[in-house]
Amino acid sequence: MADAPFVHFEGVVAGYGGGDVLKGVTFDVAYGGVTCIVGPNGSGKSTLLKTVSGLVRPRLGSITFKGQNLVGMSPRDILRLGVVQVPQNHSLFKEMTVEQNVELGAFLIKDRKVVAERLRAIRESFPIVAERANDKAGSLSGGQQRLVEFARCLMLEPELVVLDEPSMGLDPKTLRVMFNTIKMMNSLGRTVLLVEQNARQALKMSHHGVVLENGLVRLTGTGTEVLNNPDIAALYLGGSVSVRPVH
Repeated sequence: MADAPFVHFEGVVAGYGGGDVLKGVTFDVAYGGVTCIVGPNGSGKSTLLKTVSGLVRPRLGSITFKGQNLVGMSPRDILRLGVVQVPQNHSLFKEMTVEQNVELGAFLIKDRKVVAERLRAIRESFPIVAERANDKAGSLSGGQQRLVEFARCLMLEPELVVLDEPSMGLDPKTLRVMFNTIKMMNSLGRTVLLVEQNARQALKMSHHGVVLENGLVRLTGTGTEVLNNPDIAALYLGGSVSVRPVH
């Protein structure tokens, strides 16, 4: 892992039929850290995450995960490699119980003993899974559903966890719990790549920051470097970043 980036985006161009949203994105995601992508609406953040999980296929460029090119692979095959994405919109089955939803995260695993062991470990890391195990997922608050989604994504013991706007719609108290949970997942050995609208809070906890604007990487650096860069304010007010990327 020391010889090559854990995840490497190289000249990624992608979009949705009518045009390219990403226009040549290049950056690395380091192993074992938290990398946060920020930028104004329409900059291509969520599209970028979809290219990682195979939901959007780049027109040009490559995305390598541990040296293997993901472009052209199916979402299921990418999942098997150890890349799990939690989508922006809530994705629990509301009429199923919390425990049933979490178990679905292990749908690729045929050994029931392995599933039971992982569920036991998840209950310890996520108390809500134990406390609300038999409750329908639809009875949970938005923040609680998000935590269950995090728990579910860990059932496959992924190496890379991809999070798309995890704080969407959460109140300040739940927001703190959510960010603490991301730190906990990272401490358990998961590399995290996230897009987050709450840029200040997300960059504070991230090891690496990437700023997207108009489908291009405008700034990279440590989370602190990106957070403290004076041009970031201009970017979020609709201006442009005029400085060279921080390396």
